[in-house]
Amino acid sequence: MNLKKEIREWGVFIAIIGVLYFTGLYTEVAAFAQRVILTSGLITPNTEIEITNKEKLDYNLKLIDLKGNITPMDSFKNKVIFINEWATWCAPCIAEMPSIQNLYDEIGDNENIVFVMLTFEEDKNKIKKFITKKDFTFPVYGIASKLPEVLRSSSIPTTFVISKSGEIISKKVGMAKYDTEKFKSFLLEEASK
Repeated sequence: MNLKKEIREWGVFIAIIGVLYFTGLYTEVAAFAQRVILTSGLITPNTEIEITNKEKLDYNLKLIDLKGNITPMDSFKNKVIFINEWATWCAPCIAEMPSIQNLYDEIGDNENIVFVMLTFEEDKNKIKKFITKKDFTFPVYGIASKLPEVLRSSSIPTTFVISKSGEIISKKVGMAKYDTEKFKSFLLEEASK
């Protein structure tokens, strides 16, 4: 009797996983669960600047926006650049995006700070649908040239903060909550230098 019950329970579990996977809802469910973890505030980006081993961005990168316009990265020189590398299929990326949108809403109009949401997907229609569905307004770009070595990461999401002088002053591999007061102060302080 217990074996039949156990088989039925496993069957229901496998059916739920199958439905989530084949309908594409798996990413959304996983992102929701990870967003709950982020609200705890336990996972935050690094705001401590270490003086040694700072890598510099050479600005040798061309970005393409969702309308097909090319923007050379060197047009962002002398500004603080917030770069988030992401994809629509990445649950941790989706989980952290509301906090990035909040950060963008609060300080994105600062003329000394630039947001670059850098996607590695090539299907612009899929990206547009995703951004529209989620009501995100931050600037989204793809890569229109070779990605500089200093911006390469083994996983996404990865977020970089580049100083006005082109130094990488923060790098976070994995998801984080970006709309904290500490991180906003960190960006604003860098922007005021």
